[in-house]
Amino acid sequence: MAANTGQASPDDQWLAMLQEDVLEPDLPIIDPHHHLWLRSGYTYLMPELAADLASGHNIVATVYAECHSMYRRDGPEEQRSLGETEFVRGQAAMSSSGEFGATRACDVMFGNVDLTLGGAAETIFEQHIEASGGRFRGVRLSSGWHADDKIANVAAQPQLLLDPRVKEAVAVVKRLGLSLDCWLYHPQIDEVAQLADAHPDLTIILNHVGSPILGGPYRGRTDEVFNQWKAAIIRLSKRENVFVKLGALPIRMPSYEGDRSLPPSSQEVAAAWQPWMETCIEAFGSARSMYESNFPVQKRWCSYQVCWNAFKRISAGASAAEKTDLFFGAAARAYRIENVLSA
Repeated sequence: MAANTGQASPDDQWLAMLQEDVLEPDLPIIDPHHHLWLRSGYTYLMPELAADLASGHNIVATVYAECHSMYRRDGPEEQRSLGETEFVRGQAAMSSSGEFGATRACDVMFGNVDLTLGGAAETIFEQHIEASGGRFRGVRLSSGWHADDKIANVAAQPQLLLDPRVKEAVAVVKRLGLSLDCWLYHPQIDEVAQLADAHPDLTIILNHVGSPILGGPYRGRTDEVFNQWKAAIIRLSKRENVFVKLGALPIRMPSYEGDRSLPPSSQEVAAAWQPWMETCIEAFGSARSMYESNFPVQKRWCSYQVCWNAFKRISAGASAAEKTDLFFGAAARAYRIENVLSA
């Protein structure tokens, strides 16, 4: 079996070659970031998610992360993302039936609304809230941009997060009691800090530890990137309204010389991720830090079982209260998830 390197889709047979005993199997977990989709011939919907949730960890609830899935084919462009919210509501209903396990999958969600609509986005937000059946918790703005053409730009312009139209829409997000997820690259982290200063009462969640760029113009400069990234993370952490998600980092860099025929173990994943995640936890504190699976994207490199084992290894020395925050509490507060343990 060839190693799953550079593939667009996960290889379940390759991942199944490595099975681990689940660490701390009773620890309650909210997975605050996963997707569902049909993409490039790969299916990851409720049955596939349920299989991963059943791999041994005590996942009590999940948060659906927008990913341009199941958009409406027709109608006004600004309303097409409502299809994703309607889709998630249906997937959550499937989970609530109990036919896919005890986890409250897609219990809440954050969606996509074009924030360049400014104040006009309010009507679209209200439609998402209604379409979700009460599950809509916020919106994500993906503003990753870099001047170097070796970096894939997520946004069409630099500093989208600080665009006056976006600032106007973010005021609507706050007024409606919603949260804002931010996905961008590490040189842009200070933009999140500026937004947080402008809206100190808005809950902001930084995705993927701020996505440090380790390829392209930064290839071979990992120590330099780490130092720049760490300084920005520390600056951002001083904003008490900002949370950070811990996940979605590389495991094996191109220079890796080990055996690629097997998927990485949780020891290998933990070793690769620990410096970045411990930096975030030290800066933000466990109360504003949450582990995330980022499945099925992360599934190209490791299994769900291994991913959460790795997180547990990284937090092996944490207190019981800190673990509660990292695996459950921070996500429950950021996304306003209630009564999940008493259900």
